[in-house]
Amino acid sequence: MAENTREIVLDTLLEMERGREYSNQIIKAVLDKYDYLDSQDKRFIKRLAEGCVERRIELDYILNQYSTVPVNRMKPLIRCLMRMGVYQILYMDGVPDSAACNEAVKLAGQRKFTNLKGFVNGVLRKVAARKDEISLPDFEAEPLRHLSVRYSMPEWIVQMWLEEYGTQQTRELLEQLLAVHPVTVRFAGRITQAQRQAYVENWQREGVRVTPSEYLDYAYYLEGVQGVTGLAGYAEGAFLVQDISSMLCVEAAGLREGAFVMDVCAAPGGKALLAAQRAAHVLARDVSEQKMERIRENARRMGLEDKMTLELWDACLPDESRAESADVVFMDVPCSGLGVLGKKRDIKYRVTPESLKELTELQRRIIEGSWRYVKPGGVLMYSTCTINRQENQDMCGWICENFPFTLEESRQLLPRQAHMDGFFFARLRREMDQAGGI
Repeated sequence: MAENTREIVLDTLLEMERGREYSNQIIKAVLDKYDYLDSQDKRFIKRLAEGCVERRIELDYILNQYSTVPVNRMKPLIRCLMRMGVYQILYMDGVPDSAACNEAVKLAGQRKFTNLKGFVNGVLRKVAARKDEISLPDFEAEPLRHLSVRYSMPEWIVQMWLEEYGTQQTRELLEQLLAVHPVTVRFAGRITQAQRQAYVENWQREGVRVTPSEYLDYAYYLEGVQGVTGLAGYAEGAFLVQDISSMLCVEAAGLREGAFVMDVCAAPGGKALLAAQRAAHVLARDVSEQKMERIRENARRMGLEDKMTLELWDACLPDESRAESADVVFMDVPCSGLGVLGKKRDIKYRVTPESLKELTELQRRIIEGSWRYVKPGGVLMYSTCTINRQENQDMCGWICENFPFTLEESRQLLPRQAHMDGFFFARLRREMDQAGGI
C-alpha cells in the first residue's frame, strides 16, 4: 500500500507541536523510518515539513488574513493542515494549488474532522486565488513587524539584531538563514590529495554536486546528497560532516604536535576529532552519554581511538586532578543556537529573552568550572554557535575581567558569509603565574 506523503508530514508536524524534540531530530527519524520510499517522496516530506516550521510566522500571518478562526485557536491537526496547504500554494511550484487544497480536505475527513472540511477548503482556496495579492506589513510603517513576518523570525530577535548589526546587515542575515545550505564535509588528515579527488569524482558520478571550500583545502560542500552514510569513503572514515566555522575554530587554536588538548563540551565532536589529528592526545568530555557514544563511533570510524579519551563529565564541576594540564582547552558552551537556525529551524520559537539570561548564567558556571585546566601560557578557545553579543563578545570581556586571560583573537562569523553557520570563537591566552578567579 502506497504511503500518503502528506499524511506523514502531518504526523511529523503534530509531533513537533508536542515540543519534546527539535524539528531536525524528528524529521531525521521520520526519513529513517520511511527510508524505503523513493528519493522524490523523501525530498517532498523533508521540504514540506521543514518549510512549515521555517515559515511558520509568515504562514500564520497569511492564514489569519483569510480565516475567521485565528490560527492559535484552531485544533492542532487543522492548524498543521492549513500551514501545509499554504506552504505548498506559495512555495512549491511543482504542486498544483488544487492538489494542495484537495489533499488537505481529504486528510481532514480521514482524521475525523469531516465537519471542518468546508472550512479547510474555503480558506485554502481563498489563499490560492489571491496569492498574488498577499501583502505583508509595510516596511516603512512597521519595519520590525515587516521583517518578522517576511522572514518568519520572532520580533524580539529581529530587534536584537537590528540594534547589533543595523537594518541592511540584519536583512542579509535573515535572508541567509532561510537559504538552502549545502552539507559540509572534511577529509581525514591521512587522506591524500589524490584520494580526495577520487572520492570527489565518485560522489559526482552519484549525482552529488561537489564544490571545494574557499577557506580550507580539506573541506568540501555537497549538494543534492540524501545522506552521507551511503557515500564512498564514509564507512572507511575518510571524511566527517563538520561546518567550516567549527574547523576554523580549531585552526585558530594553533595546535602543535605533542600538545595535550581538553574539550570540555565536546558534542557533537567535530572539533575534538579534528584536534586529535593535530595533537598528541585529546580528552573529550560531555554531560550526555548518548552524545558521547556518537563521538566514540566517529572516533572508531576515523581511526582516532588511540588519540582520544572520552569521559562523561559536567563541565560546571571543577576537576582538580586536571588543573593546569592542557595546552589548549576548547570550550564550546551551550548557547541560544541562533547561528544554526538554517539547520535547527524551530530554535527561534523556543529561545526567549529569559532563556538567554539562563544560558549566560550556565556559560559562566562552565567557565568557572573549567578555566583552570589551561596551563599558564596555554590557550582557551571559547566558542558558541550563536550571533548574540551577550553570549559572545560580552562573555569574553567577562572572562578577561575575572580570570587570568588575555584576548588574542575573536571572530564573529555570520551565516551570510558563504556556506557557513553563524558562529563565534575567541582565542584567549592564560597569563603566566596568575591565580585568577572570582
